[in-house]
Amino acid sequence: MTNRTELDEALEGVLISAEAIQARVAELASELTRDYADKDLVLVGVLRGSVIFLADLVRQMTLPLEMDFITLSSYGNGVTSSGAVRQIQGLATDLTGRDVVIVEDIVDTGHTLAHLLRTLRKRHPASLSVCTLLAKGNVSDPALAPAYVGFTIPQQFVVGYGLDYAQKYRNLPDIAILKPEVYAGQDGEHE
Repeated sequence: MTNRTELDEALEGVLISAEAIQARVAELASELTRDYADKDLVLVGVLRGSVIFLADLVRQMTLPLEMDFITLSSYGNGVTSSGAVRQIQGLATDLTGRDVVIVEDIVDTGHTLAHLLRTLRKRHPASLSVCTLLAKGNVSDPALAPAYVGFTIPQQFVVGYGLDYAQKYRNLPDIAILKPEVYAGQDGEHE
């Protein structure tokens, strides 16, 4: 990306404005603060996509909490999930007997989430739930449905507010739709 014109040409348009995102993040923070009052809370951010969402979320939560991060990939070099999840970086925090909320940028097929839930259950948390900024509604297993969802979106490839294509566009303040011609036939990763 070399200039604003090139950026504008890559996007079909804004799907969710920065203002709408911030309002919904404040609501989610309030819900989590209420639901986890007096709990031993650990938020597990799924890198890299969740980092902006997680940072905004925790700054609005008014309870003691701990954060840790895990890095997973299921997209490889494409824009659709391969279904094979690869762990790149693990957690350092002991989750035994603690209340854990996984913080995701987007839940699409649920493959990555299913793998992560299985992995974290082996660490014996007191409870385990999911907070995602975006959900596409493709998850067929009701057991994988996130407890906290910012927005349900259509089947479009989106970037911004932490979401990327080929590690670019994460810094956009809005969630925007990436034009298919930008990623058609090219390598990229959308975590």
